[in-house]
Amino acid sequence: MKDYIEERAIDIANYIIENNATVRQTAKQFGISKSTVHKDVTERLMQINPTLAKEARKVLDVNKQERHIRGGMATKEKYQHMHKD
Repeated sequence: MKDYIEERAIDIANYIIENNATVRQTAKQFGISKSTVHKDVTERLMQINPTLAKEARKVLDVNKQERHIRGGMATKEKYQHMHKD
């Protein structure tokens, strides 16, 4: 694996942990695709630093469990703004 990919995987994991970030937020921050973020954290990082990978995975798992709630809140907010006009 190339050095810059290893560094990116570590940077991504640290960003996710420090900011409690979602895959989408992380992808936007680093200018890469969501699938690249996911692959870096779940596959590549496990080979480089398994402990860091597990910590990042915990954050992503929590985000995954909460995503339906966030989606519902976003929809609610959208329709509240529509009715104000």
